[in-house]
Amino acid sequence: MGRIPSGLKVWQNKYMMKKKNLLPVFVLACTLQSTAQGTIEDYLRAYELSGKFGRSKVVDAVYDIHWRDESSFTYNLQTSQGMVRKTGTLDGKGGLVIADSPQEPKAPQRRERQRYNPPHGSEVRGPQLMRRHWMVTDDERQAAPAYSPDSLKMAFVREGNLFVCDKDGKNERQLSFDGTLASYYSAYLRWSPDSRWVATCRVLPVAEKRYVYYVESSPLTQLQPILHQQEYAKPGDALKQRIPCVFEVASGNKLEVPQSAIANQYDLRGPDWMEDSKSVTFEYNQRGHQLFCVMAMDVPTGKVRTIVEERSQTYVNYNRYFRRHLHSGKEMLWMSERDGWNHLYLIDVEHGRVKRQITKGEWGVRRVVHVDEDKRQIFFSANGMVEKEDPYLVRYYRIGFDGKGLTCLTPETGNHEVQFNDSFTYLVDTWSTQEQAPQTVVRSVQNPHNVQPVAKADISALKQSGWVAPEVFSAPGRDGKTLMWGIIQRPTNFDPSRKYPIIEYIYAGPGDAYTPKSFLCFNWNTHMLAELGFIVVQLDAMGTSFRGKAFEEVCYKNLRDAGFPDRKAWIKAAAEKYAYMDTLRVGIYGCSAGGQESTAALLWHGDFYKAAYSACGCHDNRMDKIWWNEQWMGWPVDSSYVRCSNVENAHLLNRPLMLVVGEKDDNVDPASTMQLADALIRAGKDFELIVIPGARHTMGESYGDHKRFDFFVRHLLGKTPPAWDELARRKKQR
Repeated sequence: MGRIPSGLKVWQNKYMMKKKNLLPVFVLACTLQSTAQGTIEDYLRAYELSGKFGRSKVVDAVYDIHWRDESSFTYNLQTSQGMVRKTGTLDGKGGLVIADSPQEPKAPQRRERQRYNPPHGSEVRGPQLMRRHWMVTDDERQAAPAYSPDSLKMAFVREGNLFVCDKDGKNERQLSFDGTLASYYSAYLRWSPDSRWVATCRVLPVAEKRYVYYVESSPLTQLQPILHQQEYAKPGDALKQRIPCVFEVASGNKLEVPQSAIANQYDLRGPDWMEDSKSVTFEYNQRGHQLFCVMAMDVPTGKVRTIVEERSQTYVNYNRYFRRHLHSGKEMLWMSERDGWNHLYLIDVEHGRVKRQITKGEWGVRRVVHVDEDKRQIFFSANGMVEKEDPYLVRYYRIGFDGKGLTCLTPETGNHEVQFNDSFTYLVDTWSTQEQAPQTVVRSVQNPHNVQPVAKADISALKQSGWVAPEVFSAPGRDGKTLMWGIIQRPTNFDPSRKYPIIEYIYAGPGDAYTPKSFLCFNWNTHMLAELGFIVVQLDAMGTSFRGKAFEEVCYKNLRDAGFPDRKAWIKAAAEKYAYMDTLRVGIYGCSAGGQESTAALLWHGDFYKAAYSACGCHDNRMDKIWWNEQWMGWPVDSSYVRCSNVENAHLLNRPLMLVVGEKDDNVDPASTMQLADALIRAGKDFELIVIPGARHTMGESYGDHKRFDFFVRHLLGKTPPAWDELARRKKQR
């Protein structure tokens, strides 16, 4: 705890002489010690950090790299005078010449992490282009006509049936006659390469779609509120079924995949023609996500066969798949977690078997960047291949189709981002860590160790402004051996003689990892909150991705776990190393899945987590979007949904909780938060509820930030936060 003030020592001695309970001594000591935490000066300093730690303080950092041709590229360079555009040119002798670019400088684009890859679409209404919301399904009733590869004919769908005609619209013929409202042909048509066949799907739509309704209480354009309606399928809801079929144009003969072979679809993508026009392929994702396969229907026999199949007792992470048919069509590159790690395989298409596992080991392929079919090489990114370093750091590699010649193209320790030229002979590589500033070089693919420096960022100005890097920290999780990796953020006026409450920022949705690995001059999730007098931490625990299937599938039918046994072990290990971290005062906050998880922390781990701020949480997985929840919680909807529900378990709350929701949240149904609030009220629980008018899926916007700061200052520091009007007045004075 540090040195106790002399006045407190006298009071303590008197109290000990009276043989009273010593708990008040500890509480008062913590209160006196934290007088320099949560003050108005701390708030003012916190609100200034985003400006003080701006990107302009990171001199010679490179952004927005674009190859112009095989030997030159452009990029933005942050200088002490501002952002400038530069050109790098390879001189043909292995050297690099840097010059000012004649192009106008462009503002660097902010790269946003995507936690999911929802389908997107658009529709035209009058002169304006109206974007379709990602939860709205495409009924496939309308699409542009499809022209045959020989440019002689055109195919289209009218009133649910398939037609063909000459390219000028003459000689129209109807190929299908059974299209109805209940079973129509998709307007997305694909001609065979030889122009003899047209492939499509017969669509069986759902009888009734689910919609979510929300009220925009305070629109900017009118006085009266607006009622919004949004298509929004939830776990257990009916889904449309797609049945691949092929029509012979000359005869009108139809081939169709038996519905029994593709029953209970979650999704079916395709059909797509093979180059020889002898078969169409399609991807079948069975409801429940325990079976995912690529299938083919041969033409003209109509025989259906499986090319490759993935099965799992938990779930197949279909979002992670990759397939690439090679020139001959006899082989296919495929990505799979069948051995417990995400790896690449060479598939024999004709016989439907694995020909070779190309990559292997206790590490995972992240992304296939390029396939060179002539040289039979694959360029890809991966993590976890290098022992004794942060296993989440991404590097880039090259390997042959035969699994030989594995070469690391980015050998330095760090998280790498790479831009290849079109011929994949050179790459521009930028790497960094949370603690080390970024460096950028040009490398030869043939000799990755032969580098030409482009820029090395200088963060001396950032450090002079008070910036301190977060500490990368690892400690064993629940099994006592598997390391969990995270960061520890301290305030700029950190004093190791003080005792600091701990706040964890959590987002533990499966399917990704979330702790930053590249250099950040300012982290919205940690910096400002730490400045108020907290230690803020973030880590990826079991249930998240890129550490192997066993590590991730802890979440299966068990989202309430959220890695908490690992998180508590990690925080305790950090506090054992750093005595100033107070494990008796631990808070947690998050949004979306993090909103669900931060509330779950109080319900099932209230002995450890003492307060939570939960924004826009999916507090009952039956209330949230279908594709997220059925992936991890399974189908049909069963009792596991109830066990993991914050709403069903609201009676367990015994800690301070602040719920936040945007009234127009179009990601997580706002009713999810309101139903939790209702359950807490019925259980007689005290909590706070903040509804933000006009807000969508949000952590709380600036208003919520302030409420979150006050909430933790009040409940973890035990102090009254500064008055808002006084804080606003002081901001203006500075």
